[in-house]
Amino acid sequence: MNASALPSLRQLQYLVALAERRNFRQAAEACFVTQSTLSAGIKELEATLGTQLVERSTRAMRLTTAGEEVMARARAIITAAEDLARFAKGAREPFSGPLRLGVIPTIAPFLLPAVLPALRKRYPALKPFLREDLTATLLERLRSGTLDFALIALPYDTGELEVRPLFKDEFWFVAREDDPLAAAKAVAVRQLKPETVLLLEEGHCLRDHAIRACGRREGRESMLEATSLTTLLQMVEGGMGVTLLPEMTLKAGILNGTRLVARPFATEVPSRTIALAMRREGSAGREAELFAEHALQCLRAQQKRGVSGYRRSVRAPRARVV
Repeated sequence: MNASALPSLRQLQYLVALAERRNFRQAAEACFVTQSTLSAGIKELEATLGTQLVERSTRAMRLTTAGEEVMARARAIITAAEDLARFAKGAREPFSGPLRLGVIPTIAPFLLPAVLPALRKRYPALKPFLREDLTATLLERLRSGTLDFALIALPYDTGELEVRPLFKDEFWFVAREDDPLAAAKAVAVRQLKPETVLLLEEGHCLRDHAIRACGRREGRESMLEATSLTTLLQMVEGGMGVTLLPEMTLKAGILNGTRLVARPFATEVPSRTIALAMRREGSAGREAELFAEHALQCLRAQQKRGVSGYRRSVRAPRARVV
């Protein structure tokens, strides 16, 4: 490789697009260039680096060992360049372009409807792109640079990522009206029978939080798991067990139209912490702070207006800012 010759960002983008799609035509379309332009750009990249990156055949293509390594480094370089451009733009005017936000399913439908419309009204140039997925997938996308930051729930191992806690979200006991524990004003965690507590399926952090709260007995795991909160509530309403729900979901009226009731926990109240995760070296830090402040303002306004939406609860839940 010529010491004075460096690959261009455009060439690196061609390589990453080809690696993701494994097809020259599709990669060219994704980069808004012709197939011949993309192919020529990758050949120039190979010439600049002095090594073959792509093995071509009439049937398929694949990256060489060197190509895989260069592609991984290319992604990091592109992410750093995008962060640089975003930092410069954000310094002039925050939320003036695309915002790639990841959110877990047990937060997205309950917090974003109150937060995003007000945020867009305040920042008309904002163009939010939402990705709703499980925590592990969102954090991987965050590391790869395809997300700017993500709304997740703690505790969760976020590794090297930077985390900004927002507020504490307490869990409530949820059951049918005729459940013996529903007759009490408050429920003690020790009263729960772990084998009767219904959970979301593996991969949802809410499942881990519920297990941490009530414990699981070896050999007495429930055989029933739900793929969503809607299915979970249907199972509880069908008399298959009880569950724990975050107060955020109750504020949003998730129990409306059901025969279920919510009761607070008396002592040792289990909870999760809603937080924003971002790359330490990323440029979205200022916007993440503004987003956090905006979310908390919306939350306080909601609490000031009062809470409604779930039946026969003993007290209105209040999220605690951390």
